[in-house]
Amino acid sequence: MNARRSTSGLPRAGDESTPERKNPLGATTGRRSRVRSWPAADSRKRTAAAQRAEQLQLEQGVRYRRIFVSLLTVVVVVSAVVVLLGTVGLFTETRSRPLTPDEQNQYKQEEIARRWEAWPATGVFPEEVKYLGLDRAQQYARRVGIAPETECGKGVDASVAGVLEEHGCVTMLRATYVDQTASFVITVGVAVLKDEESRVSAGEELGQDDRVGVLPVAFPGTVTERFGPEQRQRTGWVGAGPYLVFSTAGYADGRTRAAIPPEEILHSELWPTAKSIGNQIAYFLADPPKVPPCTQGNVC
Repeated sequence: MNARRSTSGLPRAGDESTPERKNPLGATTGRRSRVRSWPAADSRKRTAAAQRAEQLQLEQGVRYRRIFVSLLTVVVVVSAVVVLLGTVGLFTETRSRPLTPDEQNQYKQEEIARRWEAWPATGVFPEEVKYLGLDRAQQYARRVGIAPETECGKGVDASVAGVLEEHGCVTMLRATYVDQTASFVITVGVAVLKDEESRVSAGEELGQDDRVGVLPVAFPGTVTERFGPEQRQRTGWVGAGPYLVFSTAGYADGRTRAAIPPEEILHSELWPTAKSIGNQIAYFLADPPKVPPCTQGNVC
């Protein structure tokens, strides 16, 4: 016999035809499980929070920008001050101003010291040189030739060469002259020292022996061709600036020193003539130049 159903139409407990439901925790239940959803955040609150975060970032960016601008301003100002001070200093240093006494003296020394190199050879050894003859009459010695520039030790006697080389002699310049009558032959030698102090020191060590000094320079085919070391009657030197100006003289006819009596050597017109020519060339080299009054010429 079939089982009787309930008048309510609901399945009875234990009816195998009715499916069982399980809740999320695994427990069997006869009712449908309902899970309440988590309430969503309020959209206005989210918007406000986003705006606050954006505002904070903006304020932070503004602060960084102000710091950067401040640092950049400091750098620009410092750079401008440095440039201004440099410009003022450069203007002060380079503007024309009167030369001090020390600067004037330095200008003279530098101008004199470079003449041997800046001037042509004919400037160091002029074609004609004035000298005083008998009765102090003004006469002119004529240049016969200019020797090639040589080492100091090769233009003088050995005893003189040692002194020059010890004190830094740079070079030796030589030229040969004859007096107005072409009776005397004179070789003038210019020893270039590194500075005036060296020249003074070298001069203090040079002896007074009038038989040694500059070596003669003869030019074949001229009246000077017989002038050699044995024909030197006397030698001497004079200091001028950084230069030692040597001179030596002999007779154009080739007479040696040994052939001339000592009395004639001492009282001959030959040596005053040679000494005067050497002094004139020394004067040309050491003549003080005209010094400009200002650092940039004649206008301060």
